[in-house]
Amino acid sequence: MTQDTPFLPGLPAVCGKPVVARFDGGRLSCDGGVLMLGAIEARLDIAARLGRCLPDTRDPTRIIHTQAEMIRARILAIACGYEDCDDLDQLRTDPALKMACDRLPESGRDLMSQPTLSRLENLPSWRHLARMGLEMIDLYCDSFSSIPDRIVLDIDDTCDYVHGDQQLRLFNAYHDEYCFQPILIFDGATDKPVAALIRPGKRPSGEEAAMVLAHVIRRIRRNWPRVEIMVRGDSHYCAPQVLDLMKKEGCHFSLGLAVNKRLKALAAAWCEDVATHRACSGKAVVRRYFQTTYQAASWSKPMKIIARVEATEMGSDVRFVVTDLAGRAKTHYEKVYCRRGRMENMIKDYKLYTSADRTSCHKWEANQFRLFLHMGAYWLLLGLRAAAPKRSPWRRATFETLRRVFLKIAVRVTELGSRIRVALPTAYASKAALIAITGFVTALGP
Repeated sequence: MTQDTPFLPGLPAVCGKPVVARFDGGRLSCDGGVLMLGAIEARLDIAARLGRCLPDTRDPTRIIHTQAEMIRARILAIACGYEDCDDLDQLRTDPALKMACDRLPESGRDLMSQPTLSRLENLPSWRHLARMGLEMIDLYCDSFSSIPDRIVLDIDDTCDYVHGDQQLRLFNAYHDEYCFQPILIFDGATDKPVAALIRPGKRPSGEEAAMVLAHVIRRIRRNWPRVEIMVRGDSHYCAPQVLDLMKKEGCHFSLGLAVNKRLKALAAAWCEDVATHRACSGKAVVRRYFQTTYQAASWSKPMKIIARVEATEMGSDVRFVVTDLAGRAKTHYEKVYCRRGRMENMIKDYKLYTSADRTSCHKWEANQFRLFLHMGAYWLLLGLRAAAPKRSPWRRATFETLRRVFLKIAVRVTELGSRIRVALPTAYASKAALIAITGFVTALGP
């Protein structure tokens, strides 16, 4: 008996010719670009780094998928836009994803299923997660071809809405919702992720922020003993514990400073001066910068503060920054502190385009492990963007644009006796860019 091939019924005719659509195209994949991501992952070795932090108590004679293979498949799937474990039940036979995981597309064993991955996500303890966090910092350091003279660490937290009655969930009055509020640290110059720590949905205390920064700074200094580090953050990271840590570790800092009564009184004359200048000049907006020394009651010594005073038709506004860097107030505020705003794009790439807020497990340990998996996907997409030609628009594209153009490519995969043939669409619009990116990725080697 012959097996019937399913077809799509009722499609309208085109120019009088009937349209017959059948499921007989062969072994196709809609994620052909994942092969490039597989090459990037092999070079960064993310899955092996995370995998060796986990114990494996399974019977060696019954192991089908190693933990590193499971982590690799999960990271690749997240980078392609499949953020749930359930997606692997449909993707486990995908020929392109199997090839990216170093398996033959037809004769190779299928990938792991959702229950297997769920068991993996619930395996790590806090000790294993601590080792993973240190491994991710080492990955950041190893990603540089040469040791930099100085780095800038941008620290911030973001709201991560919970999906149910989960550990560490907390009601946040500002966001008016139950959430987590993980702390994220990125390299401000290269967009590279450094650390991600899940925590309850409240503002981090000064002691907590100092503890996180201390672990990160000391691990970086273990790799680069002489590197110069500067930490940037908004006003709720300007705590006495953080300032004392910066002095102890020999780090520079540029931190926002919340306005209080003393600062308002200090800035009153500046605000009046700027408002008067705006009224006399007739300009819509006048902005000036001032600097002085200031010591809060909880600080161990006076420090330099910079004030940005702006006058408009609505009145005067003042912002403060505390720093230990020398130089003009205007230059520091505009060229150093304000560049911290780029971190919002990094958080968007991490949280929105890799779905890092898909922390829907009950145990906090499993959700922290997911943050590391999504950070791995961020590394892959960042590597894809860095492989684009320097003067091309792809160097400034969002992760979603890169995914849509370079990952979501339909391919036909045929496994022959001596080679594997991958057929891409003839009408693919970005051939030149894809060829250039693939050539750059493969030239770097594993």
